[in-house]
Amino acid sequence: MYLTFAWRYFKAKKSANAINIIAWVTVGVIAFATACQILVLSVFNGFEGLVKSLYSSFYTDIKVIPAKGKTFMLTPARIQLLKQHPGIEVVSLIAEEKALLQNEDIQTIVYLKGVDENYPQVSGVAGKTVEGEFNTGNAAEPGLILGSGIQNAAAVNVNASTGASMLTLILPRKAKVSVSDPLQSLSEGKVKATGVFSIQQDFDNKYAITNIYFVKQQMGFAADEYSAAEIKLRYNSNLLKIQQELTAQLGNAFKVQTKYEQNTSLYNTMRLEKWAIYAVLTLILLVAAFNMISALTMLVLEKQKDISVLQSMGANKNMILKIFLGEGLLLAGIGTASGVLMALVVCFIQLKFQLIKLQGGSFLIDYFPVNLQIADVVLVISTVTFISFLAAWFPARKAANQIVELR
Repeated sequence: MYLTFAWRYFKAKKSANAINIIAWVTVGVIAFATACQILVLSVFNGFEGLVKSLYSSFYTDIKVIPAKGKTFMLTPARIQLLKQHPGIEVVSLIAEEKALLQNEDIQTIVYLKGVDENYPQVSGVAGKTVEGEFNTGNAAEPGLILGSGIQNAAAVNVNASTGASMLTLILPRKAKVSVSDPLQSLSEGKVKATGVFSIQQDFDNKYAITNIYFVKQQMGFAADEYSAAEIKLRYNSNLLKIQQELTAQLGNAFKVQTKYEQNTSLYNTMRLEKWAIYAVLTLILLVAAFNMISALTMLVLEKQKDISVLQSMGANKNMILKIFLGEGLLLAGIGTASGVLMALVVCFIQLKFQLIKLQGGSFLIDYFPVNLQIADVVLVISTVTFISFLAAWFPARKAANQIVELR
């Protein structure tokens, strides 16, 4: 019944056209703000999914690192325990350190990652090899797979038919530095460039991958000494549960990280940016709220006689309050429904035809990705409803409390 009164007031002709204009402006602003919020959140979801897919090619489901220092001891028995865990599919052992890469007169710093034969099953780097092949060789004849940025910086050739580059890697040894001969703390080894991977600039400009036994030999690692263990979980495994189980199993000397904890700054920044934009767009709804207050206040003045008639017929303050609250929520409902519909149409068109393009041409995709999530739609609708309720409350309260006499 309350919405029936509200709907009739909304459709009825007003004595002042300004009331109609302000009401429709309110509906338009709410529709615009609703559509913008849903679209922006969907675009952020699209970019987040894209970035996660890129980073998941490099970061594994779980990574075990030392709680202190750069290395830890992992015995064959413990490695076997890891492999026997029901949620773990593959374990790859890692030895990594900063190194100086030399190609004749060209030098550059790289993060050298020595990996074992299981690494291609744990990581997606092998699938991102764009030149040559993913071949790390062995301890005697190691191969090196470089990021595309390092390849360009060091002018490395990986084409075996034209003579692949033989590169020099200078690594620090674990032995104590000799004051008389500090060069004893460094080791120098030759590697053959075998491949180039391209994932994302953060990795392409930073990492090079080679054989773990070569790295351990050059750095003087013990037989059971490693820098990390990277783990791929079985499909549909509970990531957080396995993380807790491995933490309890390995003890305080080890730190067990999920793929998100391996790069917390990236994911936290993306999440912060998403909600910051959401907060900014909510300000547009506050502008619409002021319009709603104006429209309902003028409507209350317009309908003083109607309010008086309703009171004379037995309507109490609560009924009057609900009628004008319904009027405010009706304005919000029409605007919200229109905004959601516009957002759905735009998202569908973008997914189907990719009309809105990214400028610059340096991205992996040339259009804005969108990923519409029901949770975001529900959040936006809830936000609009809450703000609209607050905006409608004050004029409705005023209408309910005023005493109007018929003359």
